[in-house]
Amino acid sequence: MKAGTTPARRLGQALDVAVIGAGFGGLGMAIHLRRAGLRYIVLEHAQSLGGTWRDNRYPGAACDVPSNLYCYSFEPNPDWSRVYPDQAEIEAYMNRCADKYGVRDAMRFGTRVIGLRYEPQAALWRISLEDDTEMTARFVVSATGGLSRPKLPEIEGLGTFRGALFHSARWNHDFSLAGKTVAVIGTGASAIQIVPAIAPKVGRLLVFQRTPAWIVPRDDRPRTEAERARYRKHPWTQRLSRLATYVRFESRAVGFTKAPGLLRFAEKHVRRYIAHEVPDRTLRLKFTPTYALGCKRVLMSNDFYRTFRRENVALMCEPIVRATPAGLVTADGVEHAADAIVAATGFHAAEAGSPFPVLGVGGRELNEGWREGAQAYLGTTVAGFPNFFMITGPNTGLGHNSMIYIIESQIAYIMNAIATLTARKLAAVDVRPDIQATYNAEIQARLAHTVWNTGGCRSWYLTRDGRNTTLWPGFTFEYRRRTKRFHLGDYSIVAPASGAAP
Repeated sequence: MKAGTTPARRLGQALDVAVIGAGFGGLGMAIHLRRAGLRYIVLEHAQSLGGTWRDNRYPGAACDVPSNLYCYSFEPNPDWSRVYPDQAEIEAYMNRCADKYGVRDAMRFGTRVIGLRYEPQAALWRISLEDDTEMTARFVVSATGGLSRPKLPEIEGLGTFRGALFHSARWNHDFSLAGKTVAVIGTGASAIQIVPAIAPKVGRLLVFQRTPAWIVPRDDRPRTEAERARYRKHPWTQRLSRLATYVRFESRAVGFTKAPGLLRFAEKHVRRYIAHEVPDRTLRLKFTPTYALGCKRVLMSNDFYRTFRRENVALMCEPIVRATPAGLVTADGVEHAADAIVAATGFHAAEAGSPFPVLGVGGRELNEGWREGAQAYLGTTVAGFPNFFMITGPNTGLGHNSMIYIIESQIAYIMNAIATLTARKLAAVDVRPDIQATYNAEIQARLAHTVWNTGGCRSWYLTRDGRNTTLWPGFTFEYRRRTKRFHLGDYSIVAPASGAAP
């Protein structure tokens, strides 16, 4: 309830489940809840579903996981147009899933959650919405996504810039690039797609690099009609292709998490690729990382390096020290005038927390408890927050495979938890603090020996104090095994407190 307003209006009876967010996690959760016959709602602040694939509409936006693996296992798409799908095709796939499985009617768009509070009297969650209404649910699933909150660079005077300024995830499609001087800040996952896409359109393109990335070629190509026809006629062939792709990507975990020394052999191949793509030795040195391959996210592109052969494209390696109304000033004192600045600077990830207050037992606030670093049990439940679940929570991110695999593992775990509580006639459960502490100590100990923690770089995987709260430290099939069944012994049973219902 906002200060100075009348009490919020309650909306209907308590639901079984409230899902927050309509990206891949929220959509998949909704499909399984509908199958189970539960009363649920999906609350989405935007006007449509899609999550990151709705928001990231920048030129060249595409996935870096092959299409046969970047989809729900229960809903393969035989008609992907390419090996690596683009943004529009993935968004369209998600909308087809919503319609096919009949979950769109349960989605409430344009609805922003501003707070959650656990009510012990009735063992329910009170959900406060921006329009001063409230609803209650027995279970809450937060599927707000780990890469949903864009991060602008901390540059002095950036607010004084008179040109167009926008983040890659909030692309300004009303701004015409034709003939303009455009400054792109960053050379990460979005920048390496944006730069080749806009270079032929702009007058001049200035690409500001802080740290070079390891970039490998992407074996992309159009899917032939024969392939698509075969997948439609013989679905097992697509399942086999998906399995082969999964094994190929999963094998990368050996170098990342088990034997980082193996990555030195891979580095040699990547250096040869850079040498082939960048003949100029001076420029090649600027593009070659000095940290271990895999320490930061490994990127895929066939055309990023060669874009710098164009006369209208320049790489800027001097640090940006401030912005002016006309452009950006680098450490060498040079002012670089620009008509537009594109911040391809990623998202709040390792220290993002919840986008709204979540108050658990005794009024404990989730983000306050995470000030020293986010942690959860299996990246899904948090001690002190009964019947509260997260999809893509702490330490569920991947540096080597498809997040859809993790998302489906978490959905199965949550559904098994709900079924267990229902069968046992239990009101609520809360993960035991000792179970959560032991689990997170194990995760951090394992991460200490991975390339992400030992590779000699500073990445968005890490918090300011160097804690990796983002990535899973092993094979994804291990995570699938650990979330296969909800173990009631890991949780304390919580009964409704005495007193009136909220």
